[in-house]
Amino acid sequence: MKNLLRFSCLLGVLALLLVAGFLTGCASKPKVDWDSRIGNFTYDQAVAELGPPEKSIRTSDAQTVAEWFVKHSPSVSFGFGTGFYSGGSGVSMGQSMGTPPSSLYLRLTFDADGELIRWERIRY
Repeated sequence: MKNLLRFSCLLGVLALLLVAGFLTGCASKPKVDWDSRIGNFTYDQAVAELGPPEKSIRTSDAQTVAEWFVKHSPSVSFGFGTGFYSGGSGVSMGQSMGTPPSSLYLRLTFDADGELIRWERIRY
């Protein structure tokens, strides 16, 4: 009887740990309010938070425009076809159509002092 009680307690603890791990694993980061960061966020903070940018350029008026990769967007496709089979041989034809895959980037523009002045999301 004692062993059954211990086993039940152990199963209860394992179930609790499993649920806690599942809830923690499914937690997502809150979305960043980029509008509130304009004038309050620097290029150095962006690199510390997002890592080095995929691309960056310094403009003639000393602004820095940098892009960070956010995520790939999947492509959507569908297909249709027809076929014919007779006497041991077959013929088929098909056609597929779809959208090209795209990627989402975050473009941040910083002034000459390194302060954020503009942001946008870009799809390529």
